[in-house]
Amino acid sequence: MHPAPTPSASPASSLPWYRGLSGYQWFVFAVATLGWLFDTMDQQLFNLARVSAVRTLLGVTPADTSRAGQISEIAGYSTTIFMIGWALGGILFGALGDKLGRARTMLMTVLTYSAFTGLSGLAVGVIDFCVYRFLTGLGVGGQFAVGVALVAETMPDRSRPYALGMLQALSAVGNMLAALTSMLLGRLEESGAVGQAWRAMFFIGLAPAVLAIPIMTRLREPEKWVEAVKARQPTTRRGFLADLFHTIFDPIAELFADPRWRPHALVGLVLALAGVVGLWGIGFFSFDLIDTVMRPHFERQGLSPQEVNGRLTFWKGITSLVQNAGAFFGVYSFALVAQRTGRRPAFAIAFVLAAAATFIVFWQLQAFWQIFVLIPIMGFCQLAIFGGYAIYFPELFPTRLRSTGTSVCYNVGRLIAAAGPTMLGLLTSRVYAAAGPERAIRYAGMTMCAVFLVGLLALPFAPETKGKPLPE
Repeated sequence: MHPAPTPSASPASSLPWYRGLSGYQWFVFAVATLGWLFDTMDQQLFNLARVSAVRTLLGVTPADTSRAGQISEIAGYSTTIFMIGWALGGILFGALGDKLGRARTMLMTVLTYSAFTGLSGLAVGVIDFCVYRFLTGLGVGGQFAVGVALVAETMPDRSRPYALGMLQALSAVGNMLAALTSMLLGRLEESGAVGQAWRAMFFIGLAPAVLAIPIMTRLREPEKWVEAVKARQPTTRRGFLADLFHTIFDPIAELFADPRWRPHALVGLVLALAGVVGLWGIGFFSFDLIDTVMRPHFERQGLSPQEVNGRLTFWKGITSLVQNAGAFFGVYSFALVAQRTGRRPAFAIAFVLAAAATFIVFWQLQAFWQIFVLIPIMGFCQLAIFGGYAIYFPELFPTRLRSTGTSVCYNVGRLIAAAGPTMLGLLTSRVYAAAGPERAIRYAGMTMCAVFLVGLLALPFAPETKGKPLPE
């Protein structure tokens, strides 16, 4: 009696991930990628414009450096408010994505973040500016969870991790578009053609609203989600508000009540907390570091305040451009490493590298040439972690809870992490203020690098999902 032959790999499994995909699968990938890409563009426009916006709205002239600490502190508060909106919106739209569908929810998020980014350019004071940032955050937060759930459920298993890695990598292009916008408007502001470049940057953030057209006309719900809906128990009508409440909170309650999925949610939450604080509480304040370090250089050249502002806007754009060029390669490198070594080893490598690279930038950066060397390395290391979120979080939860689970990991962690920018602002303006503006922001950034080590502490409890199908 002969032994049964060992099954060989199917021809499809040996193909590159992008081979053999249908036209509709490519369409889903394109729509989800563009939704997240434009989302990150709107995020980055805020990061690049917030100091100029706060300075203008407070009525502080560019030549007045005596209130630099106050501006830094309020910029930190506005970022925290934005991140709170992001977290709450992510939880809200994540649950709606499981109940109402991925496509419908994506449409709502795109229109929300586009409209309120544009309105941010009309702000007349710090308070209404922060309100617009909070409302923008609601839409920004919801996009990630529904986008990755849509791609994860549409792509074949062999393509899924690579497609999700590429989706997250291409989000760096959105950041780069924001950087190019900043550079162009910086030059126009320097020449006097544009009065307040930061307002124009927010108006450009309206552009992603056009993505609503293909979402409404062609995007349909994934078959896995449709089957999961059919399997649900029918619910009784309770009235509009009661139904809305249960639509949002029932998936979250189920997620934490189920002993299988609750540990996954808690591990993912801690992983997200470390990376989000590292990026939004430290990494994206590299633009503020550039402002502090390079402003005296331009002032010594005898430039007018308007010309100094234009030069700084341009160089912040350069900083964002090279940081996100590094991020693109970092995110996709995570996908490649995770497929070879597993998700947990890839996260461990990324957290260690992010801590080291960020510390070096805030310790050493002081010359223009270092922007082109140190900043891309930091972007590569910091954003690699986010490639892990796109790949790993959808693999932790079943279809009926995938959008909710991904959103809880990413956004409850963000809700806690919202204190990060405020902490950096307080460290800069109060704890290290006596060291002077430049050293204060350096010491604050170096201190906060310890947050990356929090992610390492969660990894022993994280399940390894490499090579496994999506759970059901």
